[in-house]
Amino acid sequence: MERLFDQWEEDEDPLPEDELPEHLRKPPSLDLTKLDMSNPESVLQATKKGQTVMMFVTVANKPTRHRTEELTKIWQSGLWSAHIQAERYLIDDDRAIFMFKDGSQAWTAKEYLTDQDELKDVQLESQTYPGKKPDVKNKSVRDEL
Repeated sequence: MERLFDQWEEDEDPLPEDELPEHLRKPPSLDLTKLDMSNPESVLQATKKGQTVMMFVTVANKPTRHRTEELTKIWQSGLWSAHIQAERYLIDDDRAIFMFKDGSQAWTAKEYLTDQDELKDVQLESQTYPGKKPDVKNKSVRDEL
């Protein structure tokens, strides 16, 4: 059976680079001379190009699961409008994962998300970035929207 499988595999053409699984693809070439080494975020952004990156997002003010779903859907739409492709998965009542197929887009998304009023924090590559300080007094008004 093994010889039969080997014969079957002999005539197969290799897959093109873009159809290979991510772990078998060649990483994009990186010119270290053009990177600003004084800015570690720009170096991380450049090294994550073409790789999948996950970002954890926490919504402020202890929202319901439904409210978290609504907010993260709005934020995902805003990212898509800026041509940043992100998949969104709820993992708790107040937390979601945003997954980026092109990891270099995650840092632009982080800037967008940290400007949102009801964001508590964003975790990206083991770094936590706080959001704006939400106004807790208006929580009931926000939940009604």
